[in-house]
Amino acid sequence: MAGIILVTGAQGFVGQPLSFALTKQGYQVRAALRGNVQTNDGQQTISVGEINGDTHWAEALVDVAVVIHLAARVHVMNETAADALSAYRQVNVEGTLNLARQAVQAGVKRFIFISSIKVNGESTVLGHPFREEQTPAPLDAYGISKYEAELALQQLAKETGLELVVIRPVLIYGPGVKANFKAMMRCLDIGLVLPLGSIQNQRSLLALDNLINLIQLCITHPAAANQIFLASDGVDMSTPELLIAMGSALGKPARLFKLPEPLIMIAAKLLGKHAMAERLCGSLQVDSSKARELLGWQPPLSVREALDKVAIAYRNNRSC
Repeated sequence: MAGIILVTGAQGFVGQPLSFALTKQGYQVRAALRGNVQTNDGQQTISVGEINGDTHWAEALVDVAVVIHLAARVHVMNETAADALSAYRQVNVEGTLNLARQAVQAGVKRFIFISSIKVNGESTVLGHPFREEQTPAPLDAYGISKYEAELALQQLAKETGLELVVIRPVLIYGPGVKANFKAMMRCLDIGLVLPLGSIQNQRSLLALDNLINLIQLCITHPAAANQIFLASDGVDMSTPELLIAMGSALGKPARLFKLPEPLIMIAAKLLGKHAMAERLCGSLQVDSSKARELLGWQPPLSVREALDKVAIAYRNNRSC
């Protein structure tokens, strides 16, 4: 493929390893950064400052053929902004559409937008996974902003011929993972006994390497144009199953006992951890077969292989 790939959010959890993988694959990568950060892996870097509706992208877009847009105001568990939706829209809607419009003017052919499963909703009924054709039902400000960005991009693509690819990943895990996933690893590492043995949910997950592989495929695959893909490893797990698998990867037993789910939710609410408990107890499944059938995508890592990579990183650096 002729032309440069512009990666926004190139210093993030996904952006940094993605940029490295693309460079290793032989692509010319230009990493768009908020500040002046130098890399030593052969990438071009460019500082674009804050991303919003006024960001100037002309220099960053010179000779770019594909944009992979990862940069976003990300979901936070305890939102502090007085008007959260406006804050999300400024970056995730206005900033995204501004970049896409300037990309069209610069002659960019394909725009890959990393959205979120939160566009579909927060949870699923057990055994009834989200699918691409379902009507989106975002509930929080982050999910709403991502959906609005998708709609704006789809309209722009219709008007201009820009090839749009939207990927909605579920929870992404890999070396450097944070939040609840990291907290669970720490609990297993120190041998904490967890009251989660009775949970009978199912959740879809996505290994970082598998997401990167899907993005790589979407750069050139002709069938990816103007499509939406839900992305997961293709293996759903209950919370106890995940903890057992994580413990095995760490070489630590998962110490679980069975506390009824209603009691878990009551205790979590009293401790101010209700949102975390909902994720641990609830189901969120996706059907990611569209990417497999339309693109021939096969996630390169199994769940165990991916968890082993996370465990190695965790053991090497307990702050990962």
